Amino acid sequence: MKAGWQVKPLGEVCAKITQGPNPKYSGTSDAKFAVLKTKDVYDNVIHYERADQISPETFHAHTSAILQSGDLLLAIVGQGSINKCNVFEDQGERKFIFTRALGLLRPKLDQLDSYFLRYFLQSAEGKSSVDAGIGGASGQQVVTTTYLKALPIPLPPLDEQKRIVAVLDEAFERLDRARANAEANLADARELWASVLSKEFAPDRPGFTTQTLNDLAADDCSLSYGIVQPGDELPEGLPIVRPVDLGPDLITLDGLKRIAPDRARGYDRTRLKGGELLLCVRGTTGLTAVASEELAGANVTRGIVPIRFDERRVLSRFAEYQFASPFIQDQIAAKTYGAALMQINIGDLRKIIMAAPDIETQRDTVEKLDAIKQEVDPLSVLMKSRLNDLDDLRQSLLQKAFSGELG
Repeated sequence: MKAGWQVKPLGEVCAKITQGPNPKYSGTSDAKFAVLKTKDVYDNVIHYERADQISPETFHAHTSAILQSGDLLLAIVGQGSINKCNVFEDQGERKFIFTRALGLLRPKLDQLDSYFLRYFLQSAEGKSSVDAGIGGASGQQVVTTTYLKALPIPLPPLDEQKRIVAVLDEAFERLDRARANAEANLADARELWASVLSKEFAPDRPGFTTQTLNDLAADDCSLSYGIVQPGDELPEGLPIVRPVDLGPDLITLDGLKRIAPDRARGYDRTRLKGGELLLCVRGTTGLTAVASEELAGANVTRGIVPIRFDERRVLSRFAEYQFASPFIQDQIAAKTYGAALMQINIGDLRKIIMAAPDIETQRDTVEKLDAIKQEVDPLSVLMKSRLNDLDDLRQSLLQKAFSGELG
């Protein structure tokens, strides 16, 4: 470690480390008082404007949770949320408390700069340190404040902390501008592709007769949900595809979870043959991917419905493009329900209306879309690669900052 640096537990350099309360939302809400939740806190911003209003009574019932400038809020509850963090800044007349899904770390400002702490917790080292303290079941994961108090932080003198923060602020401002440009270019590419699909699969397009998905599915396609309880990982077991595996690329065996084969007993109807369109029906409903031929014999979990088409009526590639179009995606969105977990039921799925022109028209459409996709895809791939590179550069700068190597 660099000369003059120390390692101290957060509990020694913070005046307060605590979990938020579970306020009861009674009384008439007042715009002057609000509560920050996990949904409002991100590494790049705190959405003060989106925070829920609360009553003066609720606010004053939790004076120990009143936030002040320099407080760091860290998500400490919930799978997928833990580790999000940022520094609270005074919002003038509007006053805030925070809920129990967030932890508060109030630095002793004569020893620890709030923004130095934020950058540490956003670094790979900081995130892995917090992750190491996660306990509880998958649905109720939590990091305790007791653990946070003992969490070590590399600590240079205060003036060096402020210098490091200034250097990172300047560097990240440039990275944020580059990221914004890359995201805008990626959004443009996606918008272009969506407009092409929207035009090609317009419901009023001449010659585009329509039928239901149920009518166009192959005779051996039951349109069924996959395995409900796949169980634990079993090396060399049966490969299964989960919603998390879906993406723009062809789904292969690489990286798939494997389970005990007897877990698939009774799920012959969702056993893959290869080439199926895999549709997410729970969570990110409407997301699709295609199963490669090497997935023959594999299966899917509850959140996916495999779809095979009657090639005499609709070509698989034509259907694949169509399912990515607003024509189908809007129908799926309209039939999706649920709050905690968005989903679409099989009965509604069967009623999805699809364009089904003659096979020659379908071939022409696929050939045209293939050609356009070859032009659009390289730009999307380039922008995604650039975004990944920017993320890597950000973490590289943070790693140097907390190893004392940042010039």
